[in-house]
Amino acid sequence: MILSLFQSGHLEAYNRLQQVVFTNGVAGRLALSAALGFAIGLDRELHHRPSGIRTNVLICFGASMFTFLSIVIAGEAGNRGQIASNIVQGIGFLGAGLILHNRDRVSGLTSAATVWSVASIGMACGAGLYVPAVFATVLVLVVLEVVRQIEFRASIKLYTVIYEVRGADAAKITMALLGIMDRENRRLASVENESIGGLERLAFPVSATDRVHRRLKQAFQAAPVIDEVHAFRDPEDE
Repeated sequence: MILSLFQSGHLEAYNRLQQVVFTNGVAGRLALSAALGFAIGLDRELHHRPSGIRTNVLICFGASMFTFLSIVIAGEAGNRGQIASNIVQGIGFLGAGLILHNRDRVSGLTSAATVWSVASIGMACGAGLYVPAVFATVLVLVVLEVVRQIEFRASIKLYTVIYEVRGADAAKITMALLGIMDRENRRLASVENESIGGLERLAFPVSATDRVHRRLKQAFQAAPVIDEVHAFRDPEDE
């Protein structure tokens, strides 16, 4: 019924009744897309990722609106997929902006893939495919949370930890660190040393699996010349 009211394809031809019908038809789709985008954005926000709640809500909402408009504008004879295909390209450019190349690794791939998936969920809402949209949202959350935990617990994912060790003698601490890293066949690199009131603070990054990180932290804590060990997750890790 909605589509039949908009066959003229010209905005100025839409009277108030047609616009009310349009709003009634699209409101539920937009509301659902915003809710699903919020659910995924909340997960990303809790993990302090660059694509948070507002980003995912707006992407999902916008993709839904564009998809609905493509049906209305094109009418029966037009190319309904033209606007939708451009959504995919536009989200590709947005996702590319989330990918960063730092040192010897690339970060942001998961965030980029997430916004790409969120756009597809929005398109499903705009097309009126509510059940597939909800199901896809659940799958995205499962991948982001459950699969993430499996990767860490099975020690199959590398992630970076910034270790900070403290003690009285920087030279002895460095030698102890070298010995520990040698036993793990890992290179001690990018060590930053800061002296504060006789206390030496040495910070350095290590990229390894969860199992290796646990061994390293225990070895650092057991070293006699190291008084304190602190570990910080790299915020750029997905």
